[in-house]
Amino acid sequence: MIWHAYKRVRANKGSAGVDAVSMEQFDADLSKNLYKLWNRMASGSYFPPPVKEVEIPKKDGKVRKLGIPTIGDRIGQTVVKMYLEPRLEKLFSPNSFGYRPNKSAHQALEQVRKSCWKTDWVIDLDIKGFFDNIDHGKLMLAVERHVPENWVKLYLARWLACPVLTKSGKLITKQGKGTPQGGVISPLMSNLFLHYGFDKWLEQTDNTVNFTRYADDVIVNCKSQQHAEQILKTIENRMHRIGLELHPQKTKIVYCKDYRRKGKYQNVKFDFLGYSFQPRTSRSKGRSGLFLGFDCGISIGSRKRIADKLGELKVHRMTSDSIVGIAKILNPMIRGWVNYYGKFRKSMLHGVFKLLNNRLVKWARKRYKRYKTSIKRAYQWFFRVREQFPDLFYHWKMGYIH
Repeated sequence: MIWHAYKRVRANKGSAGVDAVSMEQFDADLSKNLYKLWNRMASGSYFPPPVKEVEIPKKDGKVRKLGIPTIGDRIGQTVVKMYLEPRLEKLFSPNSFGYRPNKSAHQALEQVRKSCWKTDWVIDLDIKGFFDNIDHGKLMLAVERHVPENWVKLYLARWLACPVLTKSGKLITKQGKGTPQGGVISPLMSNLFLHYGFDKWLEQTDNTVNFTRYADDVIVNCKSQQHAEQILKTIENRMHRIGLELHPQKTKIVYCKDYRRKGKYQNVKFDFLGYSFQPRTSRSKGRSGLFLGFDCGISIGSRKRIADKLGELKVHRMTSDSIVGIAKILNPMIRGWVNYYGKFRKSMLHGVFKLLNNRLVKWARKRYKRYKTSIKRAYQWFFRVREQFPDLFYHWKMGYIH
């Protein structure tokens, strides 16, 4: 089990934890490190080290705190995850898509699209500080129900209670709630918590409601405004009972306005998994002409994050000797953006990639003296390269050539 878990952790890569031991350093004394972990886990004497806190920026300007375990602890958590996951997977709702094998964000988006075409109203739920507020007692009750093995319960309780080492060097202990985002076992535990806390409860409370959940992001589809308001109040009470709270500003009721739904309401748009759902002009299949539909496309926030990343990379100042070198650096990122945000309404990425193409021209003007004084000649160079090597950049290959 330890060996299989190690192989999975190694494939996922990832940074060092509080002990500052990287994967390369761990591998340098691999058999000793794995034997020590096996020996301690098998004897019940394994105590996880604190998790290292890192901050990543959120789209609203705030930061999200992640807890990064050490390499050895990630392997330990992966052992328990691989052992428990097949068992818990059998319980989980088909409407839950986050951090589950053979489930994806694209599947969740597709389900929301179809649900919005069928129903007029949506509740866009935002659980405030979900990972920081998971109640350990309630979570362990759910664990007890499905996990008779004492060794698994022992380690789950220890991981939940594991302290966090902040950036300032302060050690913070958990007060009976919270699980670090970034831990291997956290997504599985959070899905178990919300399976009983939300999914199963909502299915039993009102079976006329469709919902789609991706981790703590939830979209609930309702047939009428009155129904949506009533369900939202019921959900607020439920969250309060399980020790959670809905974000008052970010949680909202939305009208899925399209050519059939002509009511005038303030909220006709919501964001989910980096996409915006809103009224959009669509082309009808099999018929000529356009109509107003309710559909998703890359959100303004996601486009801004890509633009910010391109700005941060300073493409025009890259020191590569040739455009081929630039392509090698950028293509993994471009492929990720196209594959994720190009799934629905891929034409909305044209603006982002136009910006990138302009940066490539700027790079040529800095790199080659003959283009410094003539932007026209620089663009001629760009079009020539693109014509000769249409597959050089992934976005060119996929048709983003404006």
